[in-house]
Amino acid sequence: MFFRNLTLFRFPTTQKFDDLDSGLDECQLKPVGPLELSSRGFISPFGREAEEMSHSVGDAMWLTVGGEDRLLPGSVVNDMLAKKLAEIEHKEGRRPGGRTRKRIKDELITDLLPRAFIKPSRTDALIDCGHGIVVVDTSSRKSAETVVSEIRRALGSFPALPLNAEVAPRAVLTGWVAGEPLPEGLSLGDECELRDPVDDGAVVKVQRMELQSDEINKHLESGKQVTRLALNLDDHVSFVLGEDLVVRKFKLLDGAVDELENTETEDMRAELDARFALMAGETKRLFAVLESALKLSKAD
Repeated sequence: MFFRNLTLFRFPTTQKFDDLDSGLDECQLKPVGPLELSSRGFISPFGREAEEMSHSVGDAMWLTVGGEDRLLPGSVVNDMLAKKLAEIEHKEGRRPGGRTRKRIKDELITDLLPRAFIKPSRTDALIDCGHGIVVVDTSSRKSAETVVSEIRRALGSFPALPLNAEVAPRAVLTGWVAGEPLPEGLSLGDECELRDPVDDGAVVKVQRMELQSDEINKHLESGKQVTRLALNLDDHVSFVLGEDLVVRKFKLLDGAVDELENTETEDMRAELDARFALMAGETKRLFAVLESALKLSKAD
């Protein structure tokens, strides 16, 4: 299990997790009700049939928020509503008013919801208790906030906040592409996004290209700024860092995976432990580099 996207939050290192297990039990995922659109709650990181609601390796804790969503496309509801309104207009000779339309639409949704398909989902999170970091495996801020809210619900109090840089990330990323020295261990990848800073300005997306080239320099000279940048860390991790401080396309490279392959085990749980420990370690190293380079604000 390796995360693909990292949305990070910080919380005070004084945060206690003593009551987390009981909170997770109380906040387990419940089946979505017949008249509900969605349901969220914790499931075991090892699958919905497993009993453990969390898993820890050292200071790193693995939690999973499960979801159930009823698939009720708006186009289906609107189509049925249009037919219903047409029938009423034909019988009564007048088009129903706004209040009547809303009532009929609500009745249709109530009738359709119990028969709608249910789509299950899961979102994994890593909590680094020692460094006060939450890493959620998603690039969606909304989904990440949902996971943090569920952790807060289980703990009762959890003052975790999104990352905040004391310098402009766009300026830092642009400087690296322009030739400014990168932090130790970091090197440029082959992908970036450049934007004109004016509203509705041009956007240039570059992939599989040498970034310190004449073509890229011309974009920089015209005033475009780097808003996403592919980077490598010590040939262990590749990723794309955005100005929103979300890490996308997170991938462990051979330098890191070789360490995992050197750990011989035939036990599935032991292998998961090794994978989780490796990912937690690489994530911690990456965060330390970004914290220094972008002057990330403390949570304490």
